[in-house]
Amino acid sequence: MAKVIPFKGVLYNPEKVDVNETMAPPYDIITPEFKEALYKKSPHNIIRVDFGKDEDGDNERENRYTRASKFLSDWLHAGMLISDPGPSFYCYEICYELDGRTRKTRGFFGAVGIEELGAGKIHPHEMTYSKPKSDRLNILRYCNANTSAIFSLYSSRERRASAVLDAVVKEKPYIEAKNGDGFTHRLWRISDSASIGTIMEEMSDKDIFIADGHHRYETALKFRQEMEKKGMVKTGEEPYNYALMFLANIEDDGLTLLPTHRLVEIDSDINPKEALGKYFDIQKIKSGGLTERQARQEMFSAMRGKAHSFGMFLTNSNTCYVLSFNGPTTEPDLPGCLKNLDVTVLHKLIFEKLLKIGHYEYEMDPDVAIERARKGPFEAVFFLNPTKLQDVREVALAGERMPPKSTYFYPKLLTGMVIYKF
Repeated sequence: MAKVIPFKGVLYNPEKVDVNETMAPPYDIITPEFKEALYKKSPHNIIRVDFGKDEDGDNERENRYTRASKFLSDWLHAGMLISDPGPSFYCYEICYELDGRTRKTRGFFGAVGIEELGAGKIHPHEMTYSKPKSDRLNILRYCNANTSAIFSLYSSRERRASAVLDAVVKEKPYIEAKNGDGFTHRLWRISDSASIGTIMEEMSDKDIFIADGHHRYETALKFRQEMEKKGMVKTGEEPYNYALMFLANIEDDGLTLLPTHRLVEIDSDINPKEALGKYFDIQKIKSGGLTERQARQEMFSAMRGKAHSFGMFLTNSNTCYVLSFNGPTTEPDLPGCLKNLDVTVLHKLIFEKLLKIGHYEYEMDPDVAIERARKGPFEAVFFLNPTKLQDVREVALAGERMPPKSTYFYPKLLTGMVIYKF
């Protein structure tokens, strides 16, 4: 069973800092330029702890991780950060706009017992890279804290924990902050024993699906193993046996999945339209009378909601196309939960089998993707429809992994809303 417990959160003190200036997006979407902007925003911005800068002369005794530890300690000592006296869950709500609609993502922060992936109730769905895990491990080693949460999902049609959150958000939040997109982030403490009991009881038999933060979870597992080797795990209830998670109910409205597009380099000996024509109907988006953005919107409209339908922009012709799969099968040797995913068809069939692509990069924004392709070494951009939540659940329960960047949960959690200090 997954063990979800309240914890003594470390929180920014709104009486001493402007919380609008101290929060940051997740480390893995922060560009070098934006990191500089966050550093200038406030001397107490969480970026200095969670994703600090390297400096000339850094060594084993003085580096961005030792500085992160000192910032965290100094801010606690000075009262910029405060540690709650007793364990709580923390309700977290993001009010955001997408496609002209106002939406809300709501869930709660809790400490979740770490277990081997695939051996219990916690399920990943994406492959990971090693370098980000090394960085996250050093944060744990030096700071003894989870500074950013793992975004996870569970399913409960009874909505008992959700009902607790529904009641809590009627009260004044402890923290209310806006990010650069103008989205509003709010945090409430849940410290009464009845509400805590309700949440713990409902979560006791639930599967937990990691939505965003696979690196952070695998790093937390490795850190716990390190502590075990040092003889620090005595009861299994030590703080580092748990990881900070944001948990949202799949049955609640408000969760949004967006696609991540691919910029690719294609060998000059390969004609992409000719190679793809064996498996796909190719529809050219005629640009007569349309602006470039209107042509892209027409492309997205044509592919939206259709299985194995992709957008393609070729830089040499400056033209958008829609690819519609017309073959009898995709990848018969793969498990059923994987072989029919759009992202699998893109990587296994289009990239590996048909176009022999060795190098590709990722980009969320379609406009930026095309501009990058024009300026860089890329011959094409491939656009996808979003992965479905149901597919995430099925892949995770089957113990399989999607390719990296198969899902992009939106909006992102703000780092700094709550810290789990060991």
